[in-house]
Amino acid sequence: MTSFQDLCIHRRSIRQYTSQVVEQDKIDYLLRCALMSPSSKRTNPWEFYVINAGANVDAEGKSNRILRQLAGVKTYGAQMFDTAMAAIVVAADSSLTDTWQCDAAIAAQNILLAAEEQGLGACWCQIYGRDESEKMVHALCDIPQSLSVLCVISLGYKNEERKNYDVDRLLYSKIHVVD
Repeated sequence: MTSFQDLCIHRRSIRQYTSQVVEQDKIDYLLRCALMSPSSKRTNPWEFYVINAGANVDAEGKSNRILRQLAGVKTYGAQMFDTAMAAIVVAADSSLTDTWQCDAAIAAQNILLAAEEQGLGACWCQIYGRDESEKMVHALCDIPQSLSVLCVISLGYKNEERKNYDVDRLLYSKIHVVD
């Protein structure tokens, strides 16, 4: 069994994916992990929208049209959706709690770590605070306007290798002990 620290060391943002379809059972696993995320006062404000290429892969091995359109929601930082084989939009109902951003971010982190555990690559694409990008994601994924989109996570089998975190180079100076 992989330790939690090993998951943290190995989990890196992956932006290039193979054309291998992500199995539905793996996506279901990621979603279960997201649903187990803590939230303030157990309000569970998050909602998850899944885009899975499944059988919708073209002759070039590219994923379905929504994933390809997601690649254009930002000038920089969304191109990985052009090769992604799945994605999960993490949105939340901000009327339920003023901590919706924190709650949704914790759920997104659970998805990212669960993806690594399942042998998948993943990358967070920030949407919140970028109005035009959020409008595009709402339209592409038919998300109600009552929900705010925090991020979209690209998913797929890794087609690039990234160095693990070097624990000897961690920024321990950022840790402060209060007596």
